Amino acid sequence: MSDRFALTGARIFDGDDWHDDAALVVHNGLVEAIVAASAVPSGAARIETGGGMLVPGFVDLQVNGGGGVMLNDHPDVASIETICRAHAPFGTTALLPTLITDTPEITAAAVAAGTEAARQKVPGFLGLHLEGPHLSVARKGAHDPALIRPMLDADQAMLIATRKTLPVLLTTIAPESVELSRVSALVEAGVVVSLGHSDTGYARARAFADAGATVVTHLFNAMSQIGNREPGLAGAAIDTGRLFAGIIADGIHVDPATMGIALRAKQGPGRIVLVTDAMATIGTDMTSFTLNGRTIHRKDGSLRLADGTLAGADLDMISAVRFVHRIVGLDLSEALRMASLYPAQALCQSHRLGRFANGTVANIVSLSDDMDVKSVWIGGDRVFGAGVAKGA
Repeated sequence: MSDRFALTGARIFDGDDWHDDAALVVHNGLVEAIVAASAVPSGAARIETGGGMLVPGFVDLQVNGGGGVMLNDHPDVASIETICRAHAPFGTTALLPTLITDTPEITAAAVAAGTEAARQKVPGFLGLHLEGPHLSVARKGAHDPALIRPMLDADQAMLIATRKTLPVLLTTIAPESVELSRVSALVEAGVVVSLGHSDTGYARARAFADAGATVVTHLFNAMSQIGNREPGLAGAAIDTGRLFAGIIADGIHVDPATMGIALRAKQGPGRIVLVTDAMATIGTDMTSFTLNGRTIHRKDGSLRLADGTLAGADLDMISAVRFVHRIVGLDLSEALRMASLYPAQALCQSHRLGRFANGTVANIVSLSDDMDVKSVWIGGDRVFGAGVAKGA
């Protein structure tokens, strides 16, 4: 393929507006422009998409696994590649492989793998999400309580050193397990701090946001809830404009009515963003797998431990987009932003991801009118899709 090509024949959503009778021009892996279909630059290869929509590639802040592997079980570059490949057919073009609370040895291996994946420029790899171990046992969810512990000086130093080797590093912490001053130090070093798996109250959550925390992990799940006299972490996430909040839109983790209430109430500029919290099952027909030695069962659209505790999600990103559009009732443009632009903003990456503008990465998803994924490009290279006709 030419290093300059133009995708034609579809409506184009640039992250803000829709463009009809237009072409998306890509050059050397970057978006060059959106032009009239009749004004494609000479020398650019025309690729006819066959209708539907072209939308910015999805960005997922929380991906525990996919393609049959979990990062915890196989913290190596091959697993990161497998996870990224597994999610690409569902429109995810940039993701954070997520390590659930584990031993220092497994954590070190995952960090080393992430560093090498970044060096190799693995398609779809954006950085790491370390979810724990500095959480609250009271809101442990599926995390092993024996591995949850407070953050120490060595942990803080490790996170700061790791950030220097990765494009993005996000860590989920609970205020109960981390001193407030550590948050400021992490944020100053470029680490994205997310609050989650916590029973903290509203005031302390706001204090951590003041110290630099900017994200809340899987809103409403594994956190203190909104009460009449104590709004909890869930209330702080919605009421604090600086905070972005991930949400698992599968209809199991959060009721659609609750999602709608939260979306209408959310204070900005921080937004609610879609996350999959996906496990090894994505892209496979497996019915169970293990995490920290415990079996997780796949049944009726959910993943659960033997005692019924939800353990991640059996969810891909295009399904989450369809859910908030069709079931929750969001406008399609907003549903798409929740999967692309808003998570990119949460990671301070919207200058290059989550939208189409001159110089942004050519991460592109071709959707049918029924919102099925037809083709996917990462950095201008098509990584999913077959039978796309090429024009002269």
